[in-house]
Amino acid sequence: MNIEDFETFIEVANAGGLSPAARRLGVAKSIVSRQLSRLESDLGVQLLARTTRGAALTEAGMAFREHATRILAELDAARDTMIPGGELRGRFRIAAPVSFGPTHFAPVLAAMARRYPLLRIHTSYSDRTVDLVSEGYDCAIRVGHLQSSSLLARRVGSIHGKLVASPDYVKEYGAPETPADLLDHQSLMQGSESWRFLDGEKTITVHPQGHFKADNPTALAAAAVAGLGLGYLSDSVITEHIASGALVPVMLRYPPKPSGIYVVRPPGQNSIRKIRVLTDMLIAQFSA
Repeated sequence: MNIEDFETFIEVANAGGLSPAARRLGVAKSIVSRQLSRLESDLGVQLLARTTRGAALTEAGMAFREHATRILAELDAARDTMIPGGELRGRFRIAAPVSFGPTHFAPVLAAMARRYPLLRIHTSYSDRTVDLVSEGYDCAIRVGHLQSSSLLARRVGSIHGKLVASPDYVKEYGAPETPADLLDHQSLMQGSESWRFLDGEKTITVHPQGHFKADNPTALAAAAVAGLGLGYLSDSVITEHIASGALVPVMLRYPPKPSGIYVVRPPGQNSIRKIRVLTDMLIAQFSA
Protein backbone atom coordinates (compact mmCIF):
# COMPACT_ATOMS: atom_id res chain seq x y z
CA MET A 1 0.00 0.00 0.00
CA ASN A 2 1.10 3.54 -0.77
CA ILE A 3 1.33 6.02 2.11
CA GLU A 4 0.19 8.81 -0.23
CA ASP A 5 -3.04 6.87 -0.77
CA PHE A 6 -3.61 6.90 2.99
CA GLU A 7 -3.07 10.67 3.07
CA THR A 8 -5.41 11.21 0.14
CA PHE A 9 -8.12 9.11 1.77
CA ILE A 10 -7.85 11.13 5.01
CA GLU A 11 -8.10 14.36 3.00
CA VAL A 12 -11.20 13.14 1.14
CA ALA A 13 -12.78 12.03 4.43
CA ASN A 14 -12.07 15.39 6.06
CA ALA A 15 -13.13 17.48 3.06
CA GLY A 16 -16.33 15.50 2.40
CA GLY A 17 -15.67 14.83 -1.26
CA LEU A 18 -13.12 14.30 -4.02
CA SER A 19 -13.31 17.81 -5.51
CA PRO A 20 -12.67 19.74 -2.27
CA ALA A 21 -9.93 17.26 -1.34
CA ALA A 22 -8.27 17.79 -4.72
CA ARG A 23 -8.35 21.56 -4.17
CA ARG A 24 -6.78 21.16 -0.73
CA LEU A 25 -4.08 18.87 -2.08
CA GLY A 26 -3.47 21.01 -5.16
CA VAL A 27 -3.87 18.11 -7.61
CA ALA A 28 -6.36 17.06 -10.27
CA LYS A 29 -9.55 15.33 -9.16
CA SER A 30 -8.65 12.38 -11.40
CA ILE A 31 -5.48 11.78 -9.38
CA VAL A 32 -7.43 11.75 -6.11
CA SER A 33 -9.98 9.35 -7.60
CA ARG A 34 -7.23 7.03 -8.88
CA GLN A 35 -5.44 6.95 -5.52
CA LEU A 36 -8.68 6.30 -3.65
CA SER A 37 -9.68 3.48 -6.03
CA ARG A 38 -6.23 1.92 -5.66
CA LEU A 39 -6.52 1.97 -1.86
CA GLU A 40 -10.01 0.43 -1.95
CA SER A 41 -8.71 -2.25 -4.31
CA ASP A 42 -5.77 -3.03 -2.01
CA LEU A 43 -8.06 -3.28 1.01
CA GLY A 44 -10.86 -5.09 -0.78
CA VAL A 45 -13.54 -2.80 0.69
CA GLN A 46 -15.43 0.35 -0.28
CA LEU A 47 -14.32 3.24 1.87
CA LEU A 48 -16.58 5.98 0.52
CA ALA A 49 -20.05 6.03 -0.95
CA ARG A 50 -20.02 8.51 -3.85
CA THR A 51 -23.07 10.70 -4.30
CA THR A 52 -23.95 13.70 -6.45
CA ARG A 53 -23.34 15.91 -3.39
CA GLY A 54 -19.95 14.51 -2.45
CA ALA A 55 -18.77 11.42 -0.62
CA ALA A 56 -19.75 9.84 2.68
CA LEU A 57 -17.70 7.37 4.67
CA THR A 58 -18.98 3.83 4.70
CA GLU A 59 -18.85 1.85 7.92
CA ALA A 60 -15.56 0.35 6.76
CA GLY A 61 -14.34 3.83 5.84
CA MET A 62 -15.07 5.19 9.32
CA ALA A 63 -13.16 2.33 10.91
CA PHE A 64 -10.23 2.63 8.51
CA ARG A 65 -10.03 6.40 8.99
CA GLU A 66 -9.05 5.92 12.63
CA HIS A 67 -6.39 3.36 11.71
CA ALA A 68 -5.03 5.46 8.82
CA THR A 69 -4.78 8.56 11.00
CA ARG A 70 -2.92 6.60 13.65
CA ILE A 71 -0.57 5.02 11.08
CA LEU A 72 0.36 8.39 9.61
CA ALA A 73 0.91 9.82 13.10
CA GLU A 74 3.16 6.89 14.03
CA LEU A 75 5.12 7.33 10.80
CA ASP A 76 5.71 11.00 11.60
CA ALA A 77 6.80 10.10 15.13
CA ALA A 78 9.18 7.44 13.79
CA ARG A 79 10.78 9.94 11.42
CA ASP A 80 11.26 12.43 14.26
CA THR A 81 12.80 9.74 16.47
CA MET A 82 15.24 8.48 13.85
CA ILE A 83 16.27 11.88 12.51
CA PRO A 84 15.42 14.39 15.25
CA GLY A 85 17.40 17.15 13.57
CA GLY A 86 16.44 16.22 10.02
CA GLU A 87 14.29 17.96 7.47
CA LEU A 88 10.61 18.35 8.32
CA ARG A 89 8.43 16.63 5.78
CA GLY A 90 4.95 15.25 5.25
CA ARG A 91 1.57 16.90 5.72
CA PHE A 92 0.96 19.40 8.52
CA ARG A 93 -2.70 20.37 9.08
CA ILE A 94 -3.37 23.50 11.13
CA ALA A 95 -6.61 25.20 12.14
CA ALA A 96 -6.44 28.96 12.66
CA PRO A 97 -8.99 31.71 13.23
CA VAL A 98 -10.13 34.02 10.43
CA SER A 99 -9.64 36.82 12.93
CA PHE A 100 -5.87 37.47 13.06
CA GLY A 101 -5.11 34.34 11.03
CA PRO A 102 -4.40 35.78 7.56
CA THR A 103 -2.71 38.89 9.00
CA HIS A 104 -0.84 37.61 12.07
CA PHE A 105 -0.29 33.87 11.55
CA ALA A 106 -0.12 33.36 7.77
CA PRO A 107 3.29 35.10 7.44
CA VAL A 108 4.77 32.73 10.03
CA LEU A 109 3.33 29.70 8.23
CA ALA A 110 4.69 30.99 4.93
CA ALA A 111 8.14 31.40 6.51
CA MET A 112 7.91 27.84 7.85
CA ALA A 113 7.02 26.54 4.37
CA ARG A 114 10.02 28.34 2.88
CA ARG A 115 12.35 26.96 5.55
CA TYR A 116 11.10 23.37 5.11
CA PRO A 117 10.26 22.83 1.41
CA LEU A 118 9.39 19.15 1.94
CA LEU A 119 6.65 20.07 4.41
CA ARG A 120 3.10 20.28 3.04
CA ILE A 121 1.30 22.85 5.20
CA HIS A 122 -2.50 22.85 4.95
CA THR A 123 -4.19 25.62 6.96
CA SER A 124 -7.92 26.02 7.45
CA TYR A 125 -9.08 29.48 8.55
CA SER A 126 -12.34 29.54 10.48
CA ASP A 127 -13.63 31.25 13.61
CA ARG A 128 -15.46 28.11 14.74
CA THR A 129 -13.75 25.82 17.23
CA VAL A 130 -12.75 22.72 15.28
CA ASP A 131 -12.49 19.24 16.78
CA LEU A 132 -8.82 18.52 16.18
CA VAL A 133 -9.08 14.76 16.57
CA SER A 134 -12.23 13.99 14.59
CA GLU A 135 -11.39 16.48 11.83
CA GLY A 136 -7.79 15.33 11.46
CA TYR A 137 -5.81 18.43 12.46
CA ASP A 138 -2.34 18.25 13.95
CA CYS A 139 -2.81 21.44 15.94
CA ALA A 140 -4.69 24.72 16.12
CA ILE A 141 -3.76 28.32 16.81
CA ARG A 142 -6.37 29.85 19.11
CA VAL A 143 -6.88 33.32 20.51
CA GLY A 144 -8.66 34.23 23.74
CA HIS A 145 -9.09 32.69 27.15
CA LEU A 146 -8.95 28.90 26.79
CA GLN A 147 -11.62 26.68 28.30
CA SER A 148 -10.62 23.53 30.18
CA SER A 149 -10.11 20.57 27.85
CA SER A 150 -7.91 17.54 27.27
CA LEU A 151 -5.86 19.46 24.69
CA LEU A 152 -2.28 20.44 25.43
CA ALA A 153 -1.70 24.18 25.08
CA ARG A 154 1.35 26.45 24.84
CA ARG A 155 0.99 30.22 25.06
CA VAL A 156 2.95 31.98 22.32
CA GLY A 157 1.80 35.59 22.67
CA SER A 158 -0.76 38.04 23.99
CA ILE A 159 -3.59 40.11 22.53
CA HIS A 160 -4.39 43.49 24.11
CA GLY A 161 -7.71 45.24 23.72
CA LYS A 162 -10.15 47.86 24.96
CA LEU A 163 -13.79 48.26 25.82
CA VAL A 164 -15.18 50.68 23.22
CA ALA A 165 -18.40 52.33 22.11
CA SER A 166 -19.45 54.88 19.52
CA PRO A 167 -19.78 58.53 20.61
CA ASP A 168 -23.51 58.33 19.74
CA TYR A 169 -23.98 55.32 22.04
CA VAL A 170 -22.20 57.10 24.91
CA LYS A 171 -24.27 60.25 24.34
CA GLU A 172 -27.54 58.30 24.46
CA TYR A 173 -26.83 55.66 27.10
CA GLY A 174 -23.77 56.88 28.96
CA ALA A 175 -20.55 54.94 29.58
CA PRO A 176 -20.05 52.24 32.21
CA GLU A 177 -17.74 53.22 35.05
CA THR A 178 -17.30 49.79 36.65
CA PRO A 179 -17.62 46.20 35.37
CA ALA A 180 -20.89 45.83 37.31
CA ASP A 181 -22.36 48.64 35.19
CA LEU A 182 -22.05 46.48 32.08
CA LEU A 183 -25.23 44.62 33.04
CA ASP A 184 -27.13 47.84 32.33
CA HIS A 185 -25.76 48.06 28.76
CA GLN A 186 -26.05 46.25 25.45
CA SER A 187 -22.86 44.26 24.81
CA LEU A 188 -21.66 42.95 21.44
CA MET A 189 -20.55 39.35 21.79
CA GLN A 190 -19.34 36.35 19.83
CA GLY A 191 -21.46 33.95 21.88
CA SER A 192 -22.03 33.54 25.60
CA GLU A 193 -18.47 34.37 26.59
CA SER A 194 -17.32 36.07 29.75
CA TRP A 195 -15.33 39.30 29.80
CA ARG A 196 -12.37 39.79 32.14
CA PHE A 197 -11.16 43.12 33.47
CA LEU A 198 -8.21 44.10 35.67
CA ASP A 199 -8.59 45.93 38.98
CA GLY A 200 -4.94 46.23 39.87
CA GLU A 201 -3.76 42.64 40.31
CA LYS A 202 -7.32 41.35 40.67
CA THR A 203 -9.35 39.92 37.77
CA ILE A 204 -13.06 40.73 37.59
CA THR A 205 -15.19 38.44 35.42
CA VAL A 206 -18.46 39.67 33.92
CA HIS A 207 -21.09 37.79 31.92
CA PRO A 208 -22.44 40.51 29.61
CA GLN A 209 -25.81 40.56 27.87
CA GLY A 210 -26.74 41.74 24.41
CA HIS A 211 -28.98 41.24 21.40
CA PHE A 212 -26.31 41.43 18.67
CA LYS A 213 -23.85 38.57 18.23
CA ALA A 214 -21.34 37.65 15.54
CA ASP A 215 -18.52 35.13 15.35
CA ASN A 216 -16.06 37.65 13.93
CA PRO A 217 -14.53 40.65 15.74
CA THR A 218 -14.47 42.80 12.60
CA ALA A 219 -18.24 42.42 12.39
CA LEU A 220 -18.56 43.31 16.08
CA ALA A 221 -16.44 46.42 15.50
CA ALA A 222 -18.80 47.47 12.70
CA ALA A 223 -21.75 46.99 15.07
CA ALA A 224 -20.02 49.11 17.71
CA VAL A 225 -19.42 51.88 15.15
CA ALA A 226 -23.14 51.70 14.31
CA GLY A 227 -23.96 52.39 17.97
CA LEU A 228 -25.45 48.98 18.79
CA GLY A 229 -23.55 48.50 22.05
CA LEU A 230 -20.23 48.06 23.79
CA GLY A 231 -17.44 46.12 22.14
CA TYR A 232 -14.71 44.16 23.97
CA LEU A 233 -12.23 44.14 21.07
CA SER A 234 -8.54 43.78 20.35
CA ASP A 235 -6.41 46.78 19.49
CA SER A 236 -5.64 45.48 16.00
CA VAL A 237 -9.36 45.53 15.15
CA ILE A 238 -10.24 48.95 16.56
CA THR A 239 -7.10 51.10 16.14
CA GLU A 240 -8.30 52.78 12.95
CA HIS A 241 -11.80 53.36 14.35
CA ILE A 242 -10.36 55.03 17.46
CA ALA A 243 -8.03 57.17 15.33
CA SER A 244 -10.98 58.35 13.22
CA GLY A 245 -13.17 59.03 16.26
CA ALA A 246 -15.75 56.40 15.24
CA LEU A 247 -15.10 54.58 18.53
CA VAL A 248 -13.93 55.77 21.93
CA PRO A 249 -12.46 53.72 24.80
CA VAL A 250 -14.64 53.55 27.90
CA MET A 251 -14.22 52.32 31.50
CA LEU A 252 -10.49 53.04 31.40
CA ARG A 253 -10.03 52.37 35.13
CA TYR A 254 -10.67 48.66 34.46
CA PRO A 255 -8.76 47.61 31.32
CA PRO A 256 -9.55 44.26 29.69
CA LYS A 257 -7.27 41.46 30.78
CA PRO A 258 -4.92 40.56 27.89
CA SER A 259 -5.96 37.36 26.19
CA GLY A 260 -3.55 34.74 24.93
CA ILE A 261 -2.46 33.28 21.63
CA TYR A 262 -2.07 29.53 22.01
CA VAL A 263 -0.93 26.53 20.01
CA VAL A 264 -3.09 23.60 21.08
CA ARG A 265 -2.76 19.94 20.15
CA PRO A 266 -4.21 16.60 21.17
CA PRO A 267 -2.21 14.46 23.62
CA GLY A 268 0.20 12.07 21.94
CA GLN A 269 3.14 12.25 19.58
CA ASN A 270 1.36 13.25 16.35
CA SER A 271 3.59 15.72 14.45
CA ILE A 272 5.11 16.87 17.73
CA ARG A 273 8.34 18.17 16.16
CA LYS A 274 6.46 20.15 13.52
CA ILE A 275 4.29 21.66 16.24
CA ARG A 276 7.35 22.51 18.32
CA VAL A 277 8.97 24.28 15.37
CA LEU A 278 5.78 26.23 14.65
CA THR A 279 5.43 27.14 18.32
CA ASP A 280 9.01 28.46 18.49
CA MET A 281 8.49 30.53 15.34
CA LEU A 282 5.29 32.07 16.71
CA ILE A 283 6.95 32.89 20.02
CA ALA A 284 9.80 34.60 18.14
CA GLN A 285 7.30 36.53 16.02
CA PHE A 286 5.20 37.84 18.90
CA SER A 287 8.09 38.52 21.25
CA ALA A 288 9.56 40.75 18.54
